Amino acid sequence: MGSRQQSRDMKPPPRRHVIFSALVSACVLLYSASTSAQCVMCRASLGSNSSFIRNFNIGILVLLVPPVSMFCAIFIWAFRNRKS
Repeated sequence: MGSRQQSRDMKPPPRRHVIFSALVSACVLLYSASTSAQCVMCRASLGSNSSFIRNFNIGILVLLVPPVSMFCAIFIWAFRNRKS
């Protein structure tokens, strides 16, 4: 009986949320082809110099550290303060 009560209380998301989600999904799909092309361009510009490719990959990892650490810090803060 409890599941029936929950199903009656649950409302479908408003129409504007569904439209917004569809627009965001369409934008992601439209821009994904140009993003893949950028990876090919970087690989072609690096050539066959293996040490430069290795340094390039390390540089990408170094550039990932600040946004990932900021995301983790915000997530941990939000998780610890979720009840207040």
